[in-house]
Amino acid sequence: MSEIKLHAEFESQMFSLLGKEEFEAFKTAVNQTPRTSIRLNSAKPFTLNWPNSPIPWSRQGFFLEDRPSFTLDPAFQAGAYYVQEASSMFIEHILHSLQIPKGIYLDLAAAPGGKSTLLSAYLGGEGLLVANEVIQSRAQTLKENAIKWGLGNIIVSNNDPDHFEPLEGFFELVLVDAPCSGEGMFRKDPQAREEWSPDHVNLCSSRQKRIMDKAGALVKGGGYLIYSTCTFNKQENEEMIQFLTEEFAFEPVQIPFDPSWNIVESQVETPDGTFFGYRFFPHKVEGEGFFITILKRPDSASSQEPGKIKDFKHPVLKSINEREELGFDTELGFEGKGKYYSLNDSIFRINQAFFRHFERIALHLSLRYFGVELGKKQKNDWIPSHEWALSTLPKNGFATHELNLDQALDFLRKNDQEIADLPIGWVLMTYQNLPLGWVKNLGNRVNNYFPKEWRIRM
Repeated sequence: MSEIKLHAEFESQMFSLLGKEEFEAFKTAVNQTPRTSIRLNSAKPFTLNWPNSPIPWSRQGFFLEDRPSFTLDPAFQAGAYYVQEASSMFIEHILHSLQIPKGIYLDLAAAPGGKSTLLSAYLGGEGLLVANEVIQSRAQTLKENAIKWGLGNIIVSNNDPDHFEPLEGFFELVLVDAPCSGEGMFRKDPQAREEWSPDHVNLCSSRQKRIMDKAGALVKGGGYLIYSTCTFNKQENEEMIQFLTEEFAFEPVQIPFDPSWNIVESQVETPDGTFFGYRFFPHKVEGEGFFITILKRPDSASSQEPGKIKDFKHPVLKSINEREELGFDTELGFEGKGKYYSLNDSIFRINQAFFRHFERIALHLSLRYFGVELGKKQKNDWIPSHEWALSTLPKNGFATHELNLDQALDFLRKNDQEIADLPIGWVLMTYQNLPLGWVKNLGNRVNNYFPKEWRIRM
């Protein structure tokens, strides 16, 4: 990898932050190739056969010795793992070490979905996550990754932070991985190096304050706010902690961690006490540059419960009656109770325990996806959706067919295939017991229902 030229003012900033000796080590690290890391989806069967080593702060995270072609791995397309930068997996350690209560979470700037799928895995069946992205094209990528992850506890929304005002005090946890100057990604992203300037840092800081001025109010009493960036400067990090404590009532939270991880803890003195930030430097850890802090809302802060909506009226969503819902759960063999909605004649399912929260959210936000889309019901037959195929919900009553690697790649490319002994009707195609999608065998031909926009073109 060719040597990275750093902006002179950035070098001066890092020299002040690190000192001479560490700054030289930092410059050397920035010129090295970053390691590839993945986080497994524990809800899906997958055996990690590549040479690897564990990421110390993540239960499901692993460094890979080499970078395989993820696009050509059907297990990746099936949502068995997520390719995620190692430093950002520290959020998993925060959640588990602090035993943060599960419930209704918000990832306010969520695309492409690494942190959202991490939160989804932590919540499991005990919560609901709103994964929001303001940019429409990125919201589509976020939706695809939520579908692949398959746990059915994610709502994907496409909103500006201003639109969340009716939901103040609604969330047990709010995560903001803020748009930033990207200093921590300099060795992975040449464009970030080219765009860096003191003016760009100032612009990012102003944008972050606008976002956090809304985000801080969304946390309910006793809840938590996580703020992170992939940058090093104090203006976008420690100064943001000061800004938050000036605008809102928050309490400090200190994260326990093993000193051998070489994470650098910083302290921010405020009238409300000493708050803490955590930096990941590439010359100290196996990961990219990262900063994170967590703050707790006082128990006395205002909280908002969804309340009962007597008659859920939505422009496009229709609630399905309770009798029909029970029939769906019984017919499809789903564990637990589901709440069902129809959208454009397609049926969606979420955990019934959180339907009031969902309906309150749906009335205020622009939704792009939620729960699990099952498909369409025509008399006694289902036209199953690709979303159902990739979800962890059972697919009782449907035939399955296991594919080898070449067959799986042909399926994912939507190539014509001749498969012997394929049952008539809808068939779930799997690879290493991981569902990939549906085909329908009509006898004289087989229709591949893998989404055209997802097809592999390699």
